[in-house]
Amino acid sequence: MGQPQEQSRVASLVSRLVSACIALALVAAVFYFSFHQLAYKWNWQAVGKYRETLFKGWLMTLKISEASLVLSTIIGVTFALVRRSRVLPLRYFGQIYVELVRGTPLLVQILIFFYVVADAFHIQDRYWAGTLILSFFSGAYISEIVRAGIESVSQSQLESARAIGLTNVQTYRFVIFPQAIRVILPSLVGQFVSLIKDSSLLSIIAVNEFTQAARDVNSATYSTLEAYLPLAAGYLILTLPISIWTRRLERKMRFET
Repeated sequence: MGQPQEQSRVASLVSRLVSACIALALVAAVFYFSFHQLAYKWNWQAVGKYRETLFKGWLMTLKISEASLVLSTIIGVTFALVRRSRVLPLRYFGQIYVELVRGTPLLVQILIFFYVVADAFHIQDRYWAGTLILSFFSGAYISEIVRAGIESVSQSQLESARAIGLTNVQTYRFVIFPQAIRVILPSLVGQFVSLIKDSSLLSIIAVNEFTQAARDVNSATYSTLEAYLPLAAGYLILTLPISIWTRRLERKMRFET
């Protein structure tokens, strides 16, 4: 009984690997054909001299993204709960925050926050300011994602939780959040990936992150593709593990339910 199941799993794994290889080969063929038709003289040697600059920029993007992911999640969950508060001033404050952030471009928010708000509060460190900007921007979207997940839990389950004597904290911990996370996980991870890529806009306030490093290399070498192809690869290295981890987590949570 166990052997046929094991053979079936191996066959399924082989089938998925073959399919993935075929898909990757098709994508590689498209890019190979496109670049092969391009009349462009590659100059990787010139860009290679600035590999340390690119790597330092990538590390800075990694640090800013890590801090922003944690802080934006805290902000998002907090404001999701604020939006459900019975205290009307708090609820309206949360709604105003979400609508202002979601209704205005991130580029404008960066400029206003850094040159107006941060200056008023004497925040001089542009890296810390950039992290706060990204966190508050992404936190508004995460807030709506989390709120939608919370409201997807049926009222009957909340009434059942109260009936067995669970407190509000216990209800959120044991009833609401486990179900909400399963619902919001794809959207939440999509927002995390967007946050990492949005960090490239911090270059307008002279934050020496990955995109700014690529621009500096391009200005020094006049090798545009050679400077920006590593940029694309570097962001992919940051975002791909998040996507893979999420798919595994989704399968695990589906299995548990």
